[in-house]
Amino acid sequence: MSLRGRKHVAACVFLFGASFCASVVSAAPLAPQKIDGDSPPYFGARLEQVVVFGRDSRRTVEAFAAEQKLDPVDLHRKFAASGLIECGAAHGAGQLTLADDLVTTAAHVFFDEDGVPRAKTCTFVNEVDGREIRTAIDTASIVAGSKNPYAVAAVHDWAVARLTRPVHGAAPFGLAGPASPNSPVEFVARGHIDWGDGRELSMEKCGLHDQLTVGEEGTREFSFDCETGDGASGGALILGDASDPVIGAILVGWRSNKPFRSAPFSTTHYNFAVTIEGAFKKAVVAAAAKAYVAK
Repeated sequence: MSLRGRKHVAACVFLFGASFCASVVSAAPLAPQKIDGDSPPYFGARLEQVVVFGRDSRRTVEAFAAEQKLDPVDLHRKFAASGLIECGAAHGAGQLTLADDLVTTAAHVFFDEDGVPRAKTCTFVNEVDGREIRTAIDTASIVAGSKNPYAVAAVHDWAVARLTRPVHGAAPFGLAGPASPNSPVEFVARGHIDWGDGRELSMEKCGLHDQLTVGEEGTREFSFDCETGDGASGGALILGDASDPVIGAILVGWRSNKPFRSAPFSTTHYNFAVTIEGAFKKAVVAAAAKAYVAK
């Protein structure tokens, strides 16, 4: 079976449903769709558990710091760039990248299944020194691999947007070098609806696996084995380690022939991410180079 010309043995594909994360009671994540090569890659809605590889490896900052013998205060400071992106009743994950008024995320955090903006106004929410900071996003500034992300291959599901003002006190993530197969990563994100009340920052060590697809704009898609939850789309894959966090890719979704059941990571049961390379990286660098103008 194939998805947009790419071979996959997985029976289902899932784009994390940022549009359905406002309430686990009234709405649901996007459901997987069978891959047949002729259909758009994502559709539908359903309330279910996401892909599970085994024991949940997501940790609070405090638990991660204790396991890795790091200072939790220092970790909170270094990862203050991670936040939520709220668009109306929807949310996904995002993070300050290269500049304190610039966020990266997945395109489907901003655009729904029909390519329509999810809301007229969107907000970036993060924490600095224990205080919640809410900053409006300039939606007119959005640059995306596709503004109709459900209709194209997942490798185009990326977005960059400016904030209407800088977020002071949160150091933006730098950009990592090219990602490599079979390399260690840390997944850092807010928004998992099945973890941390849908808002708490999670951290985990895991691994990048196979390169799956290369987009014509230079982005690449990789499988990886971090535990994730619906609502964390756009969250950061950190290359290197927590002592010097640099972002190399963002979470987009998963594929599985055993959806909603715990199973080991395999070529038929995995999460996937899109790298910040090619046009994605150029969009980040170009936006960061523009002087902030108060709105």
